Amino acid sequence: MIDQLESAFNFHQRALGLRQARHEVLAANIANADTPNYKARDIDFASELKKAVESGGAQQGSHGGLTLSRTSEQHMAGTGPAWRGVGNTDLLYRIPDQPSLDGNTVDMDRERTQFADNAVRYQAALTIMNRRIQGLKNAMQPE
Repeated sequence: MIDQLESAFNFHQRALGLRQARHEVLAANIANADTPNYKARDIDFASELKKAVESGGAQQGSHGGLTLSRTSEQHMAGTGPAWRGVGNTDLLYRIPDQPSLDGNTVDMDRERTQFADNAVRYQAALTIMNRRIQGLKNAMQPE
């Protein structure tokens, strides 16, 4: 039963995680719009979601996080979280339409548009997931 519930939410969970990661990347681009030589980054959402779904049943904690180096035996061993919690997400560089003189490739109009689009899609994914949860709750309750 739990496996069926997990598989029912697996796709949406991965999609929300990628949307969150993309939101953070886009926010970093906007925050660095005036930083010289900053290169705008983005996530190819469709290919990353396909890669995440094809990876199958890997749990969120097993996405190959960062390994912490220990400089003393008294330090605690452990691993850090994967980048933004989405595993091995490939960040791509944006190709600028019109490069600036300071080497910055952030196009604020494009970033704002992508940011707003991602926010709307994130909210839509949350709404779908909430309705799915509500439907499962209704199905589990006796009449």
